[in-house]
Amino acid sequence: MMKPLAELADDLAAGRTTSQELTEAALARIDDPAGEGARAFFKVYHEAAIASAKASDQARQHGVVPSLLAGIPVSIKDLCDVAGEVTHAGSIVRQDAPPAREDAPTVARLRAAGAVIMGRTNMVEFAMGGLGTNDHYGTPKNPWDRKTGRVPGGSTSGGAVSVSDGMAAAALGTDTAGSVRIPAALCGMAGFKPTARRVPTAGIFPLSRTLDSVGPLAPTIQCCALVDAIFAGEAPREIIPQPLQGLLQGLRFAVPKHLVLDDLDPDVSGGFERSLSKLSAAGVQISHIDFPELARIPVINRIGGFSTAEAYALHRDVLDRAGNQYDRNVAARIRLGETWTAADYLDLIDIRAEMIATAHQRSSPFDAIVMPTTPIVACPIDEVADGDVWVDRNRQYLRNTIVSNFLDRCSLTVPCHDPGAAPVGFMLMGEAMADHRLLQIGAAVEACIRPSPE
Repeated sequence: MMKPLAELADDLAAGRTTSQELTEAALARIDDPAGEGARAFFKVYHEAAIASAKASDQARQHGVVPSLLAGIPVSIKDLCDVAGEVTHAGSIVRQDAPPAREDAPTVARLRAAGAVIMGRTNMVEFAMGGLGTNDHYGTPKNPWDRKTGRVPGGSTSGGAVSVSDGMAAAALGTDTAGSVRIPAALCGMAGFKPTARRVPTAGIFPLSRTLDSVGPLAPTIQCCALVDAIFAGEAPREIIPQPLQGLLQGLRFAVPKHLVLDDLDPDVSGGFERSLSKLSAAGVQISHIDFPELARIPVINRIGGFSTAEAYALHRDVLDRAGNQYDRNVAARIRLGETWTAADYLDLIDIRAEMIATAHQRSSPFDAIVMPTTPIVACPIDEVADGDVWVDRNRQYLRNTIVSNFLDRCSLTVPCHDPGAAPVGFMLMGEAMADHRLLQIGAAVEACIRPSPE
């Protein structure tokens, strides 16, 4: 069972455990040949993690505890620069790239907060996909129905599995169209996508300079709020300052009638409707609203939108000389950007700005827009071996989450499935730069709808 960061911090403060013990336990899970460590991690910092844990324990003995995350194991996505290391971004193409000169700011902030970095996690090559598959380094299996072997969601696939399997207590992920929230939802945990400008993306290998954001995957929204504050260079704050019932009472949530409820599988529709009923009973006002702009987003992005245009600009030279080394599905998606003209790109910038303004007018009367995180649960890995199926499933998983990225919003997901059933995510979308308010609301929602312990 995933343990919240606050409980781990309390255990450390009370002397019930040590950072070294937590780190050794996480390493044992990573190294377990029967587990998913070899597929979840691209690189494991065995010696450095133990050394960091010992240093944390010694510092604590002298009263030096830089944050609640001090001494707690975390993982970082293979997109992140680490000083002296090559950033592979889940690919074999970058094996000869020069090593990073310094840590990405988010990695440096984790170190300054005292976190123990366990290693770099596996991911979809160049973050280009929502399924979590990687033909180069293997695909970590979803913790649910592991016998079948289901997709973990992507692109932060290894990050999600590192948390679900106790190989880390939280993970650094990135989200361009859902790459934090999809794996969090499919693996049964919380995930937070901040308003992109709040957290620096420097030192993170880019997919889309317009849409990329950096966010945490963790057991709860409270955990996500702690890690997000560290990523953003802010002081962590208590996000539920009043009783839960008082916070939910009178909140207004909007459910869009367009796009996000289409073609839901029974597990997802059941979990979402039960959650709405629970929230309504707790005093939340639920309204179903017209939001036709959402239906335009898949049409606008039918050839990939900002992600493919900006990724192609970055990869075009390498594709020309080493395209056969890319995952075929990833290469095909990036090459869609080849058809873009400068006029197309400028038109997209204007269309997005117009839609952001219109969407704000529709959503501003509400405390959050809510929807299922993904329309379907985790599918078998074998099912998406066929390229056409991969493309279709990828589009399904990204459909709802990309809304927040395109509209420049903050967004989060919390679990809402029945105990033992397929994990299902309940997603909330806030206004741009209303991240702290959304985290507060999300924590209250999570406490209301989360699955009961089995």
